[in-house]
Amino acid sequence: MKIKVSGSKDHIPVYAQPGDAGADLKSVESVIVPPLGRLMVRTGVKLEIPNGYVGLVHPRSGLALNHGITVLNAPGTIDSGYRGEVGVVLQNTTHVPFAVKPGDRIAQLIIQKVETVKFEFVDVLDDTERGDGGFGSTGVSDGNEKVAP
Repeated sequence: MKIKVSGSKDHIPVYAQPGDAGADLKSVESVIVPPLGRLMVRTGVKLEIPNGYVGLVHPRSGLALNHGITVLNAPGTIDSGYRGEVGVVLQNTTHVPFAVKPGDRIAQLIIQKVETVKFEFVDVLDDTERGDGGFGSTGVSDGNEKVAP
């Protein structure tokens, strides 16, 4: 995939280990994420994502667990037609300011194949076992479930 970086090539996303799904995105700036606040952190990266693929920006588990820092709109979506700089919206869920320095790994980038569908207007949808059961409908216990021996 084609990539353009502003500044050092050290900011190109890298996979930490062979077989990793996510490549680390790094900050190119020094910023403070305020307590209970959010801000966009620049990565200096511009991508040419092929048509039929999407870039997904995910939080890093270590930042979430150790510092309460997450990607607010997780996963962030980078469409194949976008050619601007990738920014990461970090949110601080703690009461302590969090410092980000250039080169810090702030998120993970996953490139994934996507399907585009044609929407067809209909009056009735096919029925399923779940039907229109919404949030929590498949995980709520009414106490009548059968337990396998």
